[in-house]
Amino acid sequence: MKTIMKKSIALIVLVAIVALAFAGCGSNKEGKQADSSNTGNKKVKVINIPLTQEEYAFGVDKNQPELLEKVNEFVAKIKEDGTFDKILNNYFGDGEPKAVTSAELDLSKDQLVVATNAEFPPFEYMMGDKYYGVDMEIAELLAEYLGKELVISNMSFDAVCLSVGEGKADIAMAGLTITEDRKAYVTFSDKYYDAAQMLIVKADDKTFDNCKTAEDVEAILKGFGNDVKIGVQGGTTGQFYVEGDPDWGFEGFNVQCVTYKAGSLAVQDMLNGNINYVIIDEAPAQRIVEAINELN
Repeated sequence: MKTIMKKSIALIVLVAIVALAFAGCGSNKEGKQADSSNTGNKKVKVINIPLTQEEYAFGVDKNQPELLEKVNEFVAKIKEDGTFDKILNNYFGDGEPKAVTSAELDLSKDQLVVATNAEFPPFEYMMGDKYYGVDMEIAELLAEYLGKELVISNMSFDAVCLSVGEGKADIAMAGLTITEDRKAYVTFSDKYYDAAQMLIVKADDKTFDNCKTAEDVEAILKGFGNDVKIGVQGGTTGQFYVEGDPDWGFEGFNVQCVTYKAGSLAVQDMLNGNINYVIIDEAPAQRIVEAINELN
């Protein structure tokens, strides 16, 4: 469960994203999650019920089996020696997020090219020309472990695995859920993080307050018609969950699924009255909700 006390550097970037959205529209882990029962002056809240069970992993170039072996070796090492927990503490506890710098791509150098989508805090996001996030800190340490220079290639989420599959990047590190369709482009490393999708609603929306299980939430979602709009980050599990996907075993719902470049934009559009709900990954959901409520 997530702690609602986050470090200022991570909060600043989310507040900035939300502020931009305001201007444009004219109007396993530790700690506590946002309280969905006491609205106070809050604008939004998370319904703290995991709707899915997912595993994050890194997507490695299929033509580099030696890299996959090294990545798995590295993941095991940082989990065993406590490094991974320290990185998580930078974003879910009282640690301090660390800035990560990308080198320029230079084919004459020995570089590790990481494909990511820096729109997914706390796993990857940007402040200025610096990268932050769980995955980005891991990427920096992985490059050091391999004796390579780190190059981060920021792109749309839909392009991350494709980029690796086309040989334009060595590894995808973007809060990636292991799925069969993505295996067509990459070979997944061992998992490093357990995740889930969660529902975000307006703070005064009591529709889901009595829900205790994912089945309770889904029963209400199934009762909605096509006049209800649910926002998701495009290309993520949230989209598959809302629209339905047989490979995942998701039935989908009879609602309008509206995709956004970032979860924060979806939440802001909900506050602007353009959509009804948002479904995104748990950690970003908690971070975005906290950031928006901090603006009060």
